[in-house]
Amino acid sequence: MSDEDTKPARSAPPPMVDVTVAQLLADARLGVKLTRLAGESGQNRPIRHPRVQKSGLALAGHYYGVVPTRVQVLGETELSYLDTLPPEARGEAARGFFSLGLSCVVLTHREEAPRAIVNAAEATGTPLFMSEARSSRTINALHALLDEKLAPSTSLHGVLVDVFGIGLLLLGKSGIGKSECAVELVLRGHRLVADDVVRCEWRPPGMVFGAPADMLRHHVEVRGLGLLNIKDLFGVTAVRERKRIDIIVRLDEWDETKEYDRLGVDDEYYNILNTPIRLVTVPVRPGRDMGAMLEMAARNELLRRAGKHSARELLARLEENVAIPEEIAIDDQLESVVSAPVAPKAMPTPPPPNSSVACPDPRWNDSERELPAAKPYPSNESSAWIPASRPKGDYE
Repeated sequence: MSDEDTKPARSAPPPMVDVTVAQLLADARLGVKLTRLAGESGQNRPIRHPRVQKSGLALAGHYYGVVPTRVQVLGETELSYLDTLPPEARGEAARGFFSLGLSCVVLTHREEAPRAIVNAAEATGTPLFMSEARSSRTINALHALLDEKLAPSTSLHGVLVDVFGIGLLLLGKSGIGKSECAVELVLRGHRLVADDVVRCEWRPPGMVFGAPADMLRHHVEVRGLGLLNIKDLFGVTAVRERKRIDIIVRLDEWDETKEYDRLGVDDEYYNILNTPIRLVTVPVRPGRDMGAMLEMAARNELLRRAGKHSARELLARLEENVAIPEEIAIDDQLESVVSAPVAPKAMPTPPPPNSSVACPDPRWNDSERELPAAKPYPSNESSAWIPASRPKGDYE
């Protein structure tokens, strides 16, 4: 199996939502103060991109690449270029830039805005603001807020829990036990993110985050017990406000006629906001410890992120073992597996009669030695067992 077959479809950014200039300024989460200088009539112009744009070349008459629906920032470098131009050219450059139908323009780190910029903004109805902070801080603040307000979102019926730092989104039909699994995981020390309604938001470069609905925050509905406040029951360490969705676990009612994946070699994916997320289908039946199953799913995901894929590694070892020749592979098997019988050891053949072994040298023959008189032994004892020398002592 090649790596191309196991890769998911590439994530495509979903269409962004719109936010008006007035809504951007009214948000208290904006980290910088913006003072409006002109263009009050254009407060309802839409902003459709979460990234700002610094179009210095546009003041020089090069308009290629300018996106009108992005927030335009003119910093000290761009404004210093205008100061070098004569008054007529300065006004012409400003009018050409603001005639593009821009959503809004922000000037940064400037005590007083150039008169040509203010006149061009008022003439075209383009909102013009002044930021007291430098360009880098202003851009970071705008990016953070626009990421929140322009993030594509959707809602799903499910349960989101944080298990070992892995975001598990539990899906399944109503009443299959998603909330009970969440309570079991909380009892094991994990954290609840959302129950029943999961608000999903897309973030670059291709991640989906889940958060609870405002009215159901920190609550779990368990049939027979009603609504339970997990934060009040277990404390602040048992809940989480937001978590990235890493795995989707679909709880399926056990069906004997249905065939489930038993190896885990091939991956399935579930698309949320045009983003593929790995899908695992777990059958549910009485007596099965679902809390342990979900913990194992999270642990396996951590292992996969470390570069270890148990099923594929086992399959690769099996394929390598099949390719080994039989005479090499038999050395790695146990003795009980080897079917070839072991030949018995041959008995030694007696020496020929005329050999030195059969007829030893008479000089080494113990029978010709003179031995002291010994006490006679019983007649039934063979003389072959009599030693060549006797211990000291009297044999009388």
